[in-house]
Amino acid sequence: MTANWDRARAVADAVLYEGYLLYPYRASSCRNQSRWQWGVVSPAGAAAAGIGEDDTIAAQFLVDGARAITLTVRFLQLQHRRAERDAGGGRYEPVDELITPTGSWLTWDEAVEIEESFGPVAFDGAAEAWTLSLSAPAATVIEPVEGGRLVRQRQEVNATLTVRVESDAGLDRVSVCVTNTGAAAVDKGDAIARSLIGTHVIAEAIGGEFVSLLEPPPSASDAVSRCSRHRCFPVLAGAPGSTDLLLISPIILYDHPEVAEQSETALYDCTEIDEILTLRVLTMTDDEKAQARATDPLAAQIIDRCESMSPEAMTRLHGALRDPREPAGLIPEIPDGVDWWDPLADNAVQPDIDAVLVNGVRVARGSRVRLHPARRADAQDLFFAEKTARVTSIHEDVDGNQHVGVVVEDDPAADLHEWYGRYLYFSPDEVEPLETSTTEGSSTWRS
Repeated sequence: MTANWDRARAVADAVLYEGYLLYPYRASSCRNQSRWQWGVVSPAGAAAAGIGEDDTIAAQFLVDGARAITLTVRFLQLQHRRAERDAGGGRYEPVDELITPTGSWLTWDEAVEIEESFGPVAFDGAAEAWTLSLSAPAATVIEPVEGGRLVRQRQEVNATLTVRVESDAGLDRVSVCVTNTGAAAVDKGDAIARSLIGTHVIAEAIGGEFVSLLEPPPSASDAVSRCSRHRCFPVLAGAPGSTDLLLISPIILYDHPEVAEQSETALYDCTEIDEILTLRVLTMTDDEKAQARATDPLAAQIIDRCESMSPEAMTRLHGALRDPREPAGLIPEIPDGVDWWDPLADNAVQPDIDAVLVNGVRVARGSRVRLHPARRADAQDLFFAEKTARVTSIHEDVDGNQHVGVVVEDDPAADLHEWYGRYLYFSPDEVEPLETSTTEGSSTWRS
């Protein structure tokens, strides 16, 4: 596996366990009474009967110049864990909770990861279709524990992966469909036990590239408009700029999604905010932590990791910190391949401490400037000509234009404007620094 594959798999793992177990990670929590929220592919008829979800997940996407593709289907198979107390004489009695001197276990639904890879599926220019079998076998695993045993049972899950390739405007349009082929379910419990959970597909192009369905090149726009999807969202995966991997996700994502580098552990709490959840875990009582550990092995791992987290790791979760004693830098460049709507772009700038160069002078919050309105974006700008002002913030819009937020010094309502955050905005070439210190850089102010 390449580093790009590892990057895509990290996101796929987060998708696989999205909503698996919600804080406070205890079976008694109301939030955990309705799990398995995304990517559930149930047996036929379950959705119509109101006991499950639809039996398919499907998507179409475009490939340019590829010789073949590989497809990896991943999902969770439900595993029911039943706690049983040793009743003597070789007999065991099911219990809601098995308490022993070394710990306790609850009767609970766990899950097992299932992954199957198919291909390479070769393209030869003609319309073709393949139907491939996909299954997870039934199993019963018995684990002896002090005072009883844990019985883990899985029901057989059967499905098919259908792949169809056809030409569209010089591109290959690939249709992928995962269908649950199991017998009709008798009730809600039976339906989820034989469902594919968190279902998603990772596709890899061999000798070609995938076309972004979110931002297609103009030449592919019409072909993209003809692509359909059902209960999933195909996005480019891997590092920004790469086009050889595609993630067909059951939740909405953008191209090249990634797990925050500060995140050191999976918390399984859909759209989690790691710092808040970690702090909440640390405030749990010993009894609550014991209940969480008894609920699920993954919950136990969360408790242990949060308790052992170093101060440095917690600081990283809080975000990027800057030394307040050091002068702020200029507005940072957005990393290549990161779009303006990406949270990474938003987090890169801090208007309160960023700066801009004007006539070689570093202008930031607190700087004094003289105003020279030139663009006359507002008729009232005329009233501010030659006024002195105090800089409150530095901004850059999505087109790359910079703006200096100010409050006019002799404005009787200056304090109110500051309190409300209602500032006047001028371009760097419309302000004249009144400080004399300079920083290396080109001049942007013109008198």
